[in-house]
Amino acid sequence: MARLFGLVAEFDDPERLLEATRRARAEGYQRLDAHTPFPVEGLVEALGRRDERIPWIAFVVGMLGAAFGFWMQAYIQTVDYPLNIGGKPLLGWPAYVPITFEITILSISIALFFAMLLMNGLPLAHHPLRNTPVYPRIFADRFVLVVEATDPRFDPEATRTFLEGLGALSVTEVREA
Repeated sequence: MARLFGLVAEFDDPERLLEATRRARAEGYQRLDAHTPFPVEGLVEALGRRDERIPWIAFVVGMLGAAFGFWMQAYIQTVDYPLNIGGKPLLGWPAYVPITFEITILSISIALFFAMLLMNGLPLAHHPLRNTPVYPRIFADRFVLVVEATDPRFDPEATRTFLEGLGALSVTEVREA
């Protein structure tokens, strides 16, 4: 038999899911995940997963991109191919601003694209939740809370009883294929 991935509790409205998530966190469950058909305000905070790395990645890569863009133009203009146009100084930095800005934005966009792929574990070819009957309804009208079996507080029977006590429509086991 396939290894147990966790338990899925199904709810019919976002408020119940939000309250169930808060109570599960208060109860001490740490390995929680939620799936909803649309973004639910406050769910990220309720799950306790606020990731602060994205702004820092954007800032650092943006600064590196800006420095590279400025350096590239200055090097080409002053060292590699010095061309005096109309007696203007070779290092005319105001002319570098638009390209520096564009390279900054381009480098941030590319870095965040790959950072999000890496941080979200994408591309995700398969997830055990796909084996559950509730999975197709997650995209339409159902809200689910997943308690993973790797959670230190996870006990199949006690966790099931706890989730049913939160007002879940159903609680089902998720097995890895």
